[in-house]
Amino acid sequence: MEVVTDAWTAPFWQAAAAHRLVAPRCGSCRRFRMPPGPFCPHCRSQKLEWPELSGDGVIYSYTIVSVPITPEMADSVPYVPAVISLPDADGVRLISNVVDAPIEALRVGAPVRVHWHDTPNGVALPQFVLAEDLAGTS
Repeated sequence: MEVVTDAWTAPFWQAAAAHRLVAPRCGSCRRFRMPPGPFCPHCRSQKLEWPELSGDGVIYSYTIVSVPITPEMADSVPYVPAVISLPDADGVRLISNVVDAPIEALRVGAPVRVHWHDTPNGVALPQFVLAEDLAGTS
């Protein structure tokens, strides 16, 4: 897997390589935004900062993919792409995957925590696990 970055997304992937979850925040009005871009949609500033987040999130939406979209993915189903709301970034949402969770335990509103998946070519991908699993309560 190769990640193609630009000036606006490189800080996210550089932090991910160090297993740090960050989100773009305007350096002027201090509002978070995703995706990052050249102008703040609220105040039009080009100042951008990347504070580190706790890694805690909430499932906003998800689906269960049970049919592989390519033959190479046959061993990967089912998998769960999800939209994760990041409360400590004012609810900014990140598209990711929920991993290592029983399908029947998934629900909108479930608390999740970032879990890093290191690919063979050195890219670290933020995925999420159910927070209850970490405490042994699910």
